[in-house]
Amino acid sequence: MLATGLALAFHVIPAAAHQAPAGWQYDSSCCSGVDCYQAPKSDVKETKYGYQLSTGELIPYSDHRIKRSHDEYFHECKPGGDANSQRSFCLYVPDRGM
Repeated sequence: MLATGLALAFHVIPAAAHQAPAGWQYDSSCCSGVDCYQAPKSDVKETKYGYQLSTGELIPYSDHRIKRSHDEYFHECKPGGDANSQRSFCLYVPDRGM
């Protein structure tokens, strides 16, 4: 009974996002409190086809996972914040010219 109650509690509580180092909130759809981090500039390259991450993953410019960064840095959101993961939940991209 206790285990059932705990399981239900986890389904009722909404996932909380956490903050970027600059203080703005990552979207809860991208981050469960440990998935997002500020990426080194060398981790993301703009290519003809989209954003190429250091892991080889390519995220097309039209992809719904692309979000606007609220500072001048890229931020990656990957399962467990694992920078080596081949799959990203979201990529926060700074405005051009920053």
